[in-house]
Amino acid sequence: MKRGLRPEELRLWAIVASTVRPAAGREPPPVPPDAQAKDSAASAPATAAPSSAARSRPRPAAPPPADIEPGRKRRIVRERDPIDLTLDLHGMDQDRAKSALLQFLPRAQAQGERAVLVITGKGARGDGVLRRQAPDWLADPALRQVVAGWSFAHRRHGGEGAIYVALKRAPS
Repeated sequence: MKRGLRPEELRLWAIVASTVRPAAGREPPPVPPDAQAKDSAASAPATAAPSSAARSRPRPAAPPPADIEPGRKRRIVRERDPIDLTLDLHGMDQDRAKSALLQFLPRAQAQGERAVLVITGKGARGDGVLRRQAPDWLADPALRQVVAGWSFAHRRHGGEGAIYVALKRAPS
């Protein structure tokens, strides 16, 4: 059995419904009478503008999600899908490491490789610069046609200090 909507849910729905336009040839849904009588105290927090301090604070750029397909990652970890090539970025500075990665991945795709391992290392305290930056580099627009997904590697392949990169098929 379904329960009826509470008055605060009806008010919220009225606010949401007022922000959309119906498709051509359709009428907007009727607003229940309970929702039309808006309580100004209840709707004020939902429509209040954020403070200037909240607006000026930049949001940190989150790295793209580790989006390699779970089944494919499992096959790579269990070595049913081979890791075709490995790129070791140890000892490189950020500029050289990024350049090496941006050259390596398209070359590997052109050779028909499907999975590669990029070794970044963990850094001195487990928060290495290359380890932090590699996910952002993999999201680079130049690699959009190359990278199908990435995920941190299994312990036997380097754990958090290495990344599996799944490559898309080379265009024919």
